[in-house]
Amino acid sequence: MDWLLNRLKATYRADGGVEERQVSSGVSKPGDDNLFEPGRVPEQRPGKAGGKRDRNRQERTRALCDAALVEFLERGVERVTVDEITKAAGVAKGSFYRYFEDKSQVVEALFSPLRKEVETALDECGRALGEARSTDALTAAYQTLAMQMGQAALREPRLVKLYLQECRGPAEGARAPIRALRDEINSAAVALTEAAHERHLLRELPPRITAFAVVGAVETLLIAVFDGEPLGSPAEATQALVSMVLDGVRKR
Repeated sequence: MDWLLNRLKATYRADGGVEERQVSSGVSKPGDDNLFEPGRVPEQRPGKAGGKRDRNRQERTRALCDAALVEFLERGVERVTVDEITKAAGVAKGSFYRYFEDKSQVVEALFSPLRKEVETALDECGRALGEARSTDALTAAYQTLAMQMGQAALREPRLVKLYLQECRGPAEGARAPIRALRDEINSAAVALTEAAHERHLLRELPPRITAFAVVGAVETLLIAVFDGEPLGSPAEATQALVSMVLDGVRKR
């Protein structure tokens, strides 16, 4: 990608070689942005793009992903079996292995659209911080990032809930793509903090400590939202969080 991914690669190496993962791209069509690309493409593709057989493929892929998401939320990604996913989706087990090698690829397909939104928001914030010359510009960059991340969370609440449910577990099996996303978010938060330090807009505090504290605060707020805590409107909560954080870390 751009400057942010270059920073992330450097951070991964410095942290002991966290691997970059290739995540399947989501597909969409007008009026329906909840379709998913399969983890693998059959040797004989099912007809021309947009044709009946191709639509059937998309429907089966979506059915498998939607069923998996429900099962994952209820019992966790590691406890759910492929048999249970196909049964819930109402498709033959052979259909699963026609499009996915394992549960891990289903998780990657599920999170691909959300991951793209998160990466775009972080990238835009990075560019804004690179041009920032004042604390007002710093505040605006972080407020925009918070709103974009909040909007993504509102569009995909079940995925965010699954992320929060699984992101602190071991990076093993089907959970590995979720932990990879968390590692990416943490590394990006550090990179953004370092960029703000380079503009001399933050106090001389360790970037990792401040970045991880902010990520942790956001995760805690999201959990509170899912628990039904009265936090006001998303805009109010976002503004309060950004104001609280920046009041503590920006340069005076």
